[in-house]
Amino acid sequence: MKVAVVTGGSRGIGRSLVEGFVDAGYKVVVGARNDSGISEVSDQIRFEAVDVSNEDAHRHLVDTAKTWGGKLDVYVNNAGFSEWRPLEAIDEPFFDTMIDVNLKGAFWGCKAAAAAMPQGGSLINISSLAGKRGSANNSMYVASKFGMNGLTQSLAKELGPKAIRVNALCPVLVRTPGLVEALEMEWSPAKGKPDEFLKTFTAGNAALGWLPRGEDVAAMAVFLASEAASAITGQCINVDCGVFPQ
Repeated sequence: MKVAVVTGGSRGIGRSLVEGFVDAGYKVVVGARNDSGISEVSDQIRFEAVDVSNEDAHRHLVDTAKTWGGKLDVYVNNAGFSEWRPLEAIDEPFFDTMIDVNLKGAFWGCKAAAAAMPQGGSLINISSLAGKRGSANNSMYVASKFGMNGLTQSLAKELGPKAIRVNALCPVLVRTPGLVEALEMEWSPAKGKPDEFLKTFTAGNAALGWLPRGEDVAAMAVFLASEAASAITGQCINVDCGVFPQ
């Protein structure tokens, strides 16, 4: 049985990722601040409380995967958060938290996993469409995700000789509790009306007429971790229902 680690896997897209890997036959170590009931989904799941901005936390998740599951095949850096703020409202604590969680957390995860993975391992970073284009009142989140995409491309070159593949997924707006909370804030493009905003955004931007769900992101992650994707590395793949064709 293959073994995966998913950070931020207790809710939202992360929970969908965990369920997707379990359905694909993996044992999954979930690293997050709170369990949120994820460990009750299956006996193939083990929860560990961690702060992803801490390098030692990722080493702990890797060690857990190896002792509990016997090995480490896949490491998914999913933990992150979104919040809109205009330039004048960004202070150092906000700057540091956004970078620590979204970018530093992914870097430490890649570093810890790469040191423990055998040839054929897969690193997957859950980025965002915001990692490919900027938007108003979103400079810090955008910067963190551009950084994640750059990290993905660089490590694909660096770890390729070890046969470790590194890819990123770039979803557009996926309706999760975290996204709704962010859209309800005063500086978001929804202006506190998430349902109205998502409906309008979908109608005006999504080629398919709908926006992706967490399970759509999970399906692509499971594919990227599989042997069927053995020739794919260094890619930042949109999961966006045609919002940003490339």
